[in-house]
Amino acid sequence: MPRVDSFVGLAVLTLMFCLSSSGQDALQLFHMMQTALGGAGKITEIRDFEQSVHAETWDNEGKPHGLVRKRTHWVRPNYLRLDQVGPDDTYVLYFNGTSGWEILPDKTVADLVGGELKFAQNYLQDFNLNLWLADRDPHYVISSPAPHVLAIAGKSDRSRKLEITLDPATSLPLKQTVFSLADSNNPAPSETRFDNWQTLRGVRFARTISIFQNGKKLAQITVEQTKVNGGIKPSDLAIKPPDLNPVMSRP
Repeated sequence: MPRVDSFVGLAVLTLMFCLSSSGQDALQLFHMMQTALGGAGKITEIRDFEQSVHAETWDNEGKPHGLVRKRTHWVRPNYLRLDQVGPDDTYVLYFNGTSGWEILPDKTVADLVGGELKFAQNYLQDFNLNLWLADRDPHYVISSPAPHVLAIAGKSDRSRKLEITLDPATSLPLKQTVFSLADSNNPAPSETRFDNWQTLRGVRFARTISIFQNGKKLAQITVEQTKVNGGIKPSDLAIKPPDLNPVMSRP
């Protein structure tokens, strides 16, 4: 079963734009979204982020797959900790932007390598507090392939593209679609839809999130609690739980 990790999630800070009018239109559209979310200044002020959610999940055949609970911690610029409990998908993951470790469902502790390392890198790339500052990161390219749609891709790796569709009335993100272009003949879109926004420290966050893959609903996520600037230390995120179980609440 695919992980319920597309939301939350995640790129970071100045875009290399073409000097064409289409590039300028994309930048203007991006800034409209950024303003609707609270503005670049307020987003930049968020130094750390903690969120607890629960999700109803379904398999690819539409059958209920059980309840997933997840706790996400992030510290700027690229420290990430995920603790998750769910059917066939219980794990703990720590990533410092270059390396990290994972506690697997059988409680095996392993370094992040291969596909697991790529998963962590993609998670941070798609993490909202990074994406919302993508106009400040020279590693990203932004365009607007359609009205009210932004496309963000890595400048050096175009094998993966993320599109954000904005609400024409509010400029807030309605949905976020990730396309894997590794097989250009068979792209596998994963779509995250956002609703029920709340404001914390001047920045807006969705409280209801739905995940679809190939048009099939895989998860309905409800945010239980979101905290920002709580003073999380990167060193705290790297601590492995003594019993090797996910830590779902503060001690």
